[in-house]
Amino acid sequence: MPLTMAKVGEENLIKRISGKVETKQHLENLGFLVGGTVTVITKIGGNVIVNVKDSRVAVSREMANKIMV
Repeated sequence: MPLTMAKVGEENLIKRISGKVETKQHLENLGFLVGGTVTVITKIGGNVIVNVKDSRVAVSREMANKIMV
């Protein structure tokens, strides 16, 4: 399921990242790696704030839909 459908406060395993090469590289630079964990902190106006690699990161709905957990 895409990250946008994950429950708030629940830790999820990243299974796949889709999209163009540039998009994948950008998400990797932010810490979204296949096999890593991500926790949704809150959802605000379609954007998702998550904890990934001990950092808080905000991603748009479009980016979050490319991250499969």
